[in-house]
Amino acid sequence: MTENERAARTLKHVLQKPGNGSCADCGADNPEWGSCSLGVFICLACSGVHRSIPDLGKVKSLRLSRWEDSEVQFMSERGNDAMNAVYEAALPVYYYKPTHRDCHVLREQWIRAKYERQEFMQNGKKLIYEDETRDGMLMKRGRDNGQFLNRRFVLSLRDCTLKYFTKLDVSVSAILVNILAVLIAGNNVGLSLIYSSRLDLLKRTEKNTLNEIVEWFNCIRAAQLHYLKVAFPGATDAELKPKLTRSFLKEGYMEKTGPRQTEGFKKRWFTLDHRRLMYFKDPLDAFAKGEVFLGHRDHGYRITIGLPAGTHYNGSWQYGITIETPDRSFLFTCETDTEQKDWMRHFNAKIKHCSIRLQHDNGLKKEEEGV
Repeated sequence: MTENERAARTLKHVLQKPGNGSCADCGADNPEWGSCSLGVFICLACSGVHRSIPDLGKVKSLRLSRWEDSEVQFMSERGNDAMNAVYEAALPVYYYKPTHRDCHVLREQWIRAKYERQEFMQNGKKLIYEDETRDGMLMKRGRDNGQFLNRRFVLSLRDCTLKYFTKLDVSVSAILVNILAVLIAGNNVGLSLIYSSRLDLLKRTEKNTLNEIVEWFNCIRAAQLHYLKVAFPGATDAELKPKLTRSFLKEGYMEKTGPRQTEGFKKRWFTLDHRRLMYFKDPLDAFAKGEVFLGHRDHGYRITIGLPAGTHYNGSWQYGITIETPDRSFLFTCETDTEQKDWMRHFNAKIKHCSIRLQHDNGLKKEEEGV
C-alpha cells in the first residue's frame, strides 16, 4: 500500500466521525474537500470560497490530492464538530447561517465572518449587527415602474422601525420590523425584504459591497429578534428563530397557461409557501401576478402528472402538471423530469398533510360532540 493510499484510507475513516459527513460551513452532504489549516471538511462550493481567501490557508481534495501524514493527523485530531464549537461558539441566534441551497453571496460572507474576521469566537463581544441604529444608502426598487433608485435607509433597533427617505431629511415611509416576513436571498446581486403588505428590493450597486448587503440582512434580523423578545417575553431563542426568516418549501421556474387554457404557456417564477403557490414574471418582481391555493383533497383539490388530453401546447417544456381546484384547473410544465417529480412531491405532500390535518380536526370535533 502506497503512502497516498494509506492517507486516503485514513481520511475515509475520519469522515465517518460524527459531524464530518456534511460540510462544516453549509451543511451539504458528503464533503469531498478538506482545509489543511482549519481542520474541517467542506464541499466543493465552499472550498472555492476558502481558496479565494488567502488567509484561510490551503484546501485539498480528499480523493485527488496528495496528503502528508501530518495533515491527515491534523484533520483526525480536529474535525467539523470540534472546530465549529470554536468558530461558532458565540454565534448569535439572529445571524443567518446559510445552507447549501443559499446563494454564493450569503455563503461567502458567512465564511469570511466565521474564519477571516472570527466574529463568533468570543462570548460577550458586541457585533456590528447589534448597533442601536444603522444608516446608509441603498438602491430600492420602486413598486410601480420597477426602477432602482438610490435611497437612504435608517434601521432603529430601539424603535423597531426601518425607514427610507427620498431625500436625506424627509421620511416617506416607516415600516415596522415586526411585520417583516424577512428575507431570503435568491440571487447574488440583491436581497429581498418581504413585508406583509408589500415587497421592496435592495440591490447592490458599486457603492454597496456584498458585505454591506449581508450586514443589512443580519442587522434587520437582530432588530426583529429584539422586537420578538419584547412581544413574547417567555419565548426561548429556539422558538423565536423560525420567525426570523421565511423559507419557501420550493421555488423555481415553470411554465403556465391562462384560465381558458387556450393561451400560450409562459415562463414564470414560482414559490411554494404553506398552502400558496405564488407566481411572478421575474424573481425580483415586487408583487405576485397570481397564486394557487392548495387545499384538502376532501375539498376537491387534486394533483395529477401530465396535461389534460387536447391541451393546446406551444412551449418547449414537456413535463406537465395539473392542479385541480373546486373552481378551475391550473396547467404547468417543467423543464426536466426531475423538476416535475420534485414539484409533484411537494404538492402531494402538502395536500396529503392538509387532508390528514382535516381528518384529525374532524375526529376531535366528533369526540367533543359525543359521536
